[in-house]
Amino acid sequence: MNEEANKEKIRSIGLSRRRVLHQIVGISALAPFQPARPADFAGTFVLSPDDNQFLNDLEKASFLFFWEQANPETGLVRDRCNVRGSDKGGVASIAATGFGLTALCIGQQNGWVSLRDARERAITSLRFLSKKMPTHRGFFYHWANLKTGERTWDSEVSSVDTAILLCGVLTCREHFRYAEITRLAYEIFNRIDWTWLSEDTSLLPHGWMPELGFLPYRWDYYSEHMMMYLLGLGSSSHPLPVETWNAWKRTTFEYDGLRYIGSYAPLFIHQYSQAWFDFRGKRDRYADYFKNSVTATEVHRRFCIQLGKQFPTYSDDLWGITASDSQHGYVVWGGPPEVGPIDGTVVPSAAGGSLPFLPQAACVSSNI
Repeated sequence: MNEEANKEKIRSIGLSRRRVLHQIVGISALAPFQPARPADFAGTFVLSPDDNQFLNDLEKASFLFFWEQANPETGLVRDRCNVRGSDKGGVASIAATGFGLTALCIGQQNGWVSLRDARERAITSLRFLSKKMPTHRGFFYHWANLKTGERTWDSEVSSVDTAILLCGVLTCREHFRYAEITRLAYEIFNRIDWTWLSEDTSLLPHGWMPELGFLPYRWDYYSEHMMMYLLGLGSSSHPLPVETWNAWKRTTFEYDGLRYIGSYAPLFIHQYSQAWFDFRGKRDRYADYFKNSVTATEVHRRFCIQLGKQFPTYSDDLWGITASDSQHGYVVWGGPPEVGPIDGTVVPSAAGGSLPFLPQAACVSSNI
């Protein structure tokens, strides 16, 4: 192939990739990151003053977790903490850190932390992630030492948890519009080698371990992974092939006369990607993913009400199950179809994370 033909092939691949991104979420590889604005999702639904105050208090308390449980010298956020006692846990999660970076922007916007303090925390975090945090091909280990960033628990280099972290990094870039933050965000994002992750498969693996190589599990069904595929397609340095977006299965479920794309998984799979990507009014050949999450959330609400015959804790006003801690440790609850040993526990974050999709029903359940 001569040089001109080669250039034309590269150009057409780039245009095709941008066209896919535009059709899906209205972005291109060169466009600034535009985080979704959940406050806009409620449409014409108007909160009562009491509900509005409750949600503001809940939002601030959530922000304080990420502010207080981050190491101020690294910016890494604890995987969990015990609110009933002195928590000395030293394990950070890169996913929690991604949510924490996003929380900085929300906290500053709401006046819970000053612009100077939020920006300094963001700079500290991004410097550490860019210069000191161990990576492999740009991807981060799932769990790390809170103080040093070193891999802990023999954890994997995680594809989706790295994606959650990147969403937080890019949200800071867009929110603060500060030269050093912009430069560090580009450094962190552009070194991610998506082509390595997709070298022999269009279905991206869950992760990689230095002792074992790639994990055998693939992101092959609808889940929280949409953000990961979109970030990979949007890379200007190591982009994913266009066909990876179409490779994973969109399995259709039906419940109580409602049809939606889903998985045998917790409710959060319908929430996470839409914390950062605004899917409203956009669709691909398979679905409008915002409307799909609305339907899946309503199905989950009805599922919980049906479970009320077995567990009186569930009702029209109190519902929601998703992966969470329990009296017996962490449980991956979900449904329908039923996932995990459901025992009647109501998980507040399930309804709380559903506010963009069913604002009235979710607000009532969250506020009980």
